[in-house]
Amino acid sequence: MALRLVVDFDLRKDVLPWLRAQGAEGGGADVWETNYESLRVLNVERNGNIIYTYKDDKRNVIFGFYDCQTKQNKHLYTFEKDLQVISGSINSEKTLLAASLVQSTEEGRRNELQPGSRCLTLLVEIYPVNNVKVLKAVDSYIWVQFLYPYVESHPHSQNHLLLISEEKYIEQVHIQVTQEDGDTVVIKNSDHLPRDRIAEDFVWAQWDMAEQRLYYINLKKSKSILKCIQFYADKSFNLMFETPLDISLKDLGFKLVNFGCEYHQDTLSKQSTLCVFTNHTGSLCVCYSPKFDSWEQITYSVFYLHKGYSKTFTAALGRAGLPGPMGITFLNLGYYVAVYLPGHFFHLLNVQYPDLRCHSLFLKGNNKMFDVLPHCPLRSLSGSRMLDWCSGKLYQAFLDQSYLLWFLWNTSLDWEKIAALHCVLSCGRDPCFLEGQIIQWISENLSACHSFDLLQEFLIASSYWSIFLESCTVAMLFPWSSVLTWNMEIPGITLVTEEIALPLMKVHSFKGYWERLNTNLQYVKYTKPRLHYHNSVVGREWHNLISEEKTGKRRATAYVRNILDNALKVISNIEARNSEKETPGGFFLLTCYFLKVMVSLLSPEPRVMPLLQEEDHHQRLLIGLMVSELKDHLLRHLQGVERKNTEQMALDYVSKLLDLICRILESTWRKHKLNPWVLRCNRRNSAAEFAVFHTMTRILEATSSLLLPLPPGFHTLHMILGVNCLPLHNLLHYVDNGVLLLTETAVTRLMKDLDNTEKNEKLKFGIIVRLPPLIGQKICRLWDHPVSSNIISRNHVTRLLQNYKKQAQSSVIKKSSFTVEFLPLNYFIEILTHLESSNQALCDFEGHDNVDAEFVEEAALKHTTMLLGL
Repeated sequence: MALRLVVDFDLRKDVLPWLRAQGAEGGGADVWETNYESLRVLNVERNGNIIYTYKDDKRNVIFGFYDCQTKQNKHLYTFEKDLQVISGSINSEKTLLAASLVQSTEEGRRNELQPGSRCLTLLVEIYPVNNVKVLKAVDSYIWVQFLYPYVESHPHSQNHLLLISEEKYIEQVHIQVTQEDGDTVVIKNSDHLPRDRIAEDFVWAQWDMAEQRLYYINLKKSKSILKCIQFYADKSFNLMFETPLDISLKDLGFKLVNFGCEYHQDTLSKQSTLCVFTNHTGSLCVCYSPKFDSWEQITYSVFYLHKGYSKTFTAALGRAGLPGPMGITFLNLGYYVAVYLPGHFFHLLNVQYPDLRCHSLFLKGNNKMFDVLPHCPLRSLSGSRMLDWCSGKLYQAFLDQSYLLWFLWNTSLDWEKIAALHCVLSCGRDPCFLEGQIIQWISENLSACHSFDLLQEFLIASSYWSIFLESCTVAMLFPWSSVLTWNMEIPGITLVTEEIALPLMKVHSFKGYWERLNTNLQYVKYTKPRLHYHNSVVGREWHNLISEEKTGKRRATAYVRNILDNALKVISNIEARNSEKETPGGFFLLTCYFLKVMVSLLSPEPRVMPLLQEEDHHQRLLIGLMVSELKDHLLRHLQGVERKNTEQMALDYVSKLLDLICRILESTWRKHKLNPWVLRCNRRNSAAEFAVFHTMTRILEATSSLLLPLPPGFHTLHMILGVNCLPLHNLLHYVDNGVLLLTETAVTRLMKDLDNTEKNEKLKFGIIVRLPPLIGQKICRLWDHPVSSNIISRNHVTRLLQNYKKQAQSSVIKKSSFTVEFLPLNYFIEILTHLESSNQALCDFEGHDNVDAEFVEEAALKHTTMLLGL
């Protein structure tokens, strides 16, 4: 199952044994077996502490408390009446209990709590048990919720309590407390507790305990207006935003979310669901599912308020003959929102980038999925916590990396592969291990995807998530996927996308989450086109630099030096990362490391591929240019970020890209157990070498279309493997089409390793005539062959005659050592001899003897003889 649930609290296991022990002390241990049905979770507070309630054998209502830190239970208060508990909450110091109770029908009118009232809201001093203060005595239902300050290191003299009325208003009660007789905490001025009216005329409200936020909806002229109030550590609060929602709340009725468990609510509009989800990245999603029209399909909508559009999904259930589902459940999983319909489907919706449907994972009819999640609706609390009210279990939800990796390996559908890939990378736990698993899968499935390039998507997605997990604000400036459009339908689900109004922020000073949400809104509002970085500018500048080098033009030395310095920093960064991965920490790890070294000495692993070691000038230029351009891109769009930090982000990103390419190559190298002899050109190829060559060709194809750099040494290794693996005509075809690049290192090795058999002569000649002039001059000197001599002499003559000006010949010209009865050739040799003797041109072959006229004469004579057929 894509979702893994960890039980943080279980009512049966964490509370029931304690109650039995309490009953045993009183001589009534068996009573809990008969009264267990009355035990239920009442509320979950911000710090994770849980309030529960139950009835004893006398039908008295008892409030209990479970401390999630100490794993201890505590009795809070007993109401010696048979009452129905509506709501309950405890303050952060555990000194005050607020409870809302309703008269049970069995009790009869003779024991009414208050004349003319049905619901009584009480405030109880519980440290120690002392006075009881009546807050409300009305005929409508009341729910209570204490506010929790963000700083809980010291007791607070003032507590704040929310009262939510079924009559559609919300009040905030300010409770002043004081200590008397040591630790006794009592309510100060209990006769008059100040109150503020927070909201009125609302039809729906949701409480976010972790972030201390209240969401509610007003109806104005048949429009649903969503508003949010942020509470602070003191009694202040702000209305943060309001936004219209295009939904109908007629079938929803009056509904409260996350104000504790209240069975009366669950009977109202049982099949309609509405909830708001946020996360620390500044996302704001409203999830809505109307009442079911039929059991053949279900419709649900997600309003991505931080993106400015909504998506409405219609899922075909396809099980009309089965009993209808109990209801849809929305779960907040941070970067994803899960939509779950027990027994039918599980939909993971990408919150960060929901534009394309292929980035969300839709699972249907998977038996493993149905075995993990409960078949009753779950209530999503703050963060990734969720509560099963039926069983009394509190869960912490995580994306299951093991399942997602298994799913990635086994699915055959492209849209499931790309969605699962992003799900795995978003987990963030042990990213090096995850990437290693994905690289292993990619190396075996290079051609498995037809709708997108698997290598491109992995390189872009993994690099993006590495930045995102460090800084989600900066990450919006980086590309996050290689797939820009997706038109394929996903079977079983249809989608309609609509633009919506952006939330209107009501305050001007933002911090934390609100600052990131406002940044997202400004990004959507003002940035067209999007600000994602693209490497096209780098590609143009890179080609310009290479062209200028070929034509002899030179850029400013400082400009080129700065680019090459960037490349050097990237390579050093990668080497530092690798050394950190190999560096153990602690005595135990150090011992394990030495054991590993000893084992490796007995059974050595293949040597790492020779990458990042060669002075590949062109790739170093591309690396340095990408760093420079990416740094400028970040500086243009980031405010308040130091230039040094921006440069480090650019270095880290490019380093990550190159490191991933190196890891893919090393994984393939080790998988096929290649050894250093592969780097020789005078050997027969193997299937393993051809597999590595194929992988390198796919990497080259993926990076070329994105204009991404490759690690220095890549083209040399690729060329050597190509020489070993390809027939001559295929090899030269690859060279002519730019798939294989003739680096000086590779061609030098080729000239040294291969002898002068007829086959090798054809290969060498085919390579030499395709070399750039500067490299060709050096390589010809390494091949002792008439062909290379001919090329050398031609180049020499070309240089001599480039600046030749016809002058009157001296009467004394050194005669040729050969007597040739071919006047044009004699005259040509005389000119060359004169040019050399008068020092009009010099031959600058470094490290080699000068080419003189006699050598040219011999080469020219032999060539002429061949042409004349003599």
